[in-house]
Amino acid sequence: MADTVTARIVSHAREIAADDWNACAGSGNPFLQHAFFTCLEDSGSAVGGTGWQPVHLVIDGNDGKPAAIMPNYLKSHSQGEYVFDHGWADAWTRAGGRYYPKLQSCVPFTPATGERLLLRDQSLGASLLGAAEALTVQNKLSSAHATFIVPDQVPLFDAAGWLIRIDQQFHWVNEGYATFDDFLTALSSRKRKAIRKEREGALSDGITVELLTGAAITEEHWDAFWHFYQDTGSRKWGRPYLTRKFFTLLGERMADRVLLAVARRGPLIIAGALNLIGDDCLYGRYWGCSEDVPFLHFELCYYQAIDWAIANGRARVEAGAQGSHKLARGYRPTPTYSAHFIPDKGFRRAVADFLAAEREAVVEGIEMLDEEGPFRKG
Repeated sequence: MADTVTARIVSHAREIAADDWNACAGSGNPFLQHAFFTCLEDSGSAVGGTGWQPVHLVIDGNDGKPAAIMPNYLKSHSQGEYVFDHGWADAWTRAGGRYYPKLQSCVPFTPATGERLLLRDQSLGASLLGAAEALTVQNKLSSAHATFIVPDQVPLFDAAGWLIRIDQQFHWVNEGYATFDDFLTALSSRKRKAIRKEREGALSDGITVELLTGAAITEEHWDAFWHFYQDTGSRKWGRPYLTRKFFTLLGERMADRVLLAVARRGPLIIAGALNLIGDDCLYGRYWGCSEDVPFLHFELCYYQAIDWAIANGRARVEAGAQGSHKLARGYRPTPTYSAHFIPDKGFRRAVADFLAAEREAVVEGIEMLDEEGPFRKG
């Protein structure tokens, strides 16, 4: 008889020692680090009061330390996920069911691809998924979801019978460029000229850009960025997800993984873009400004990120969710993956039919967009 594997629930990431968590997560992805989860939870951003109740699943190894972790939240809504299931919730409610709370495995407010099964012991992936399924069924939850799964882990979810969903983002890929001009030579002549014109326009009229990391980022910078974040967030999704305290904690705990691009007019900070630094990727997250300067958004969020990635040997830049305007700036359409466990057979069948049709449209759309991209043909 196979050994029984027991999973426990942790209601706050800080209940696990940072070294033990990171031994499962690895060091490559900043969003999977213990410090990032504690910044979210200690700041009051991802807590029960905001509809994000932590229920992290942990399986301990023979040494008594975590060997597998699945970061999870009980969600009372579908905000801050970037994989939209509002239609599913409406359909389930109309059928007389209760969609919320649901189980959500992700990094809150972060549409960045990464492992959703943090495995120091690679053999425990199926057991961790079984624990998530048991938690869903035993508590009569409508469903469990894992979003922005790294492609290498998709087969684990598929083998467990979770429904696989495909969506897309726009990522910049470093094809061994030595300089930004090397990257531009890969583009058509018209697109090269357009990008050069945008960069010149963004930095005209005395505007300068600083790239800050580590101790160079001060509370003055976070105060300015908080203002930008509040403005952008209120216009995009109604209520910004992150508290002001989150940014202070991020600066205290992860400053060396932060790249903050700020634009100044003289001494005044007028715009900013926040990135997190991974071992092989630069992840763009938030942007905002106090002045509407043509092309400054593209400069801070896309071109400065590409420049930095080339200079620092990163393989790609992930610029966040949505945004077909990224295509003209050299970012390629890239599939992203999520997985969904739905215990009710009728509801599962309906969602499976929807996903089959959606998948065909998404794959076709990626192929079309890639063909329309700015790169020279042949």
